[in-house]
Amino acid sequence: MEHIIFHIDVNSAYLSWSALSLLEKGSKTDLRQIPAIIGGDMEKRHGVVLAKSIPAKKYGIVTGEPIVNAMRKCPFLRLEAPDHHLYAEKSRQLMQLLSDICPEIEQVSVDECYMDYTPISHLYPSPYEAAVMIKDKVRDTFGFTVNIGISDRKILAKMASDFRKPDLVHTLYSYEIKEKMWPLPVSSLFMCGKSSVEVLRKLEIETIGQLAGTDKKILEAHLKSHGTLLWEYANGIDDSPVVSTPPDSKGVGNSTTLSKDVTEREEACKTLLSLSESVAARLRKAGQLAGMVSVEIKYSNFRSVSHQTMLYSPSDTSRIIYDTACRLFDELWDHSPIRLLGVRTSKLVSATEPIQLSLFDLNAVAGNEKEPASEKLAALDKALDDIRNKFGNDAVVRGSLLSPKGKDASHRSP
Repeated sequence: MEHIIFHIDVNSAYLSWSALSLLEKGSKTDLRQIPAIIGGDMEKRHGVVLAKSIPAKKYGIVTGEPIVNAMRKCPFLRLEAPDHHLYAEKSRQLMQLLSDICPEIEQVSVDECYMDYTPISHLYPSPYEAAVMIKDKVRDTFGFTVNIGISDRKILAKMASDFRKPDLVHTLYSYEIKEKMWPLPVSSLFMCGKSSVEVLRKLEIETIGQLAGTDKKILEAHLKSHGTLLWEYANGIDDSPVVSTPPDSKGVGNSTTLSKDVTEREEACKTLLSLSESVAARLRKAGQLAGMVSVEIKYSNFRSVSHQTMLYSPSDTSRIIYDTACRLFDELWDHSPIRLLGVRTSKLVSATEPIQLSLFDLNAVAGNEKEPASEKLAALDKALDDIRNKFGNDAVVRGSLLSPKGKDASHRSP
């Protein structure tokens, strides 16, 4: 049986959640009904629009633009500071409700997730009616709304949830691509950022349908591996399953907000190296091996994307996690300025469990190496751990991470 997938996305999450919180505290004004935005302090880096109301959108205000610009467009615009503790709690409540309906949930951000509808399909007359029930239950329970996209592919479910809003359900099955998706501008395609749109326009590719019909080699020549990814998404090619993670196996991760936007791959990879070393060290300290690695990118306009892959065999070595993170980054990055990078590992198993050697390790053995490749990397990591435990984390620093200007990013663990 082919899987049916829902993509569930909160409508203007930050603004909706802040609006409800203010109403609960006695406010007479609903931010969702007036020109309003959620943003930070205009004197700081975070002084950009994080979320906007529908009335604010009518003034041309867009997510990611500086607050001062938004104020020029609408002088009586209502500004509220973000409350990330509130948003985390609202997200937890939403995911709990959805998990009670169907445990096959893959949360991809604070306000969106995928649901594999297939295991509960026998409980409902149709996927559409089930989705309507879910969105209505969210609205009636919490007071905010969601859009739900339905498809046989994750990428298409994601695209469907971005159709007309709010509080709506849309389908975009594989057989509906030509009618519903191909006429849309390429800017509407998931993962197609501003820089990719400009490249495609120079190639006279304006619609998703034109992109889908373009020779992959042409796209690869101008956009490298990202061009291939866009071509696959335009054609609805996405075999990735919904990956649900049990609460007790959340994984180990680290992310960093950069002091300035990164636009060069070399700089991004330096950050990925630092993050990978941190994550790997925490895995080793916890006595765990990771079977999956994922990379998160948050762009300067606050759009977040992520990509994940399974490892050939579970690992806690810095080099393997870093190499995998770089590969995922190359497949994911659309060359837009980067604000945040994250590396996360999941599918954890105990380091004491027997692990099957990967093809790379077997090749090393066949080549008469004294030790498999992963064991050599593990020995190096152990030596570095011992030095850092004895003399401090800064006792050994990779040369590629050294900078005369000092550290340029502050790390935080999720």
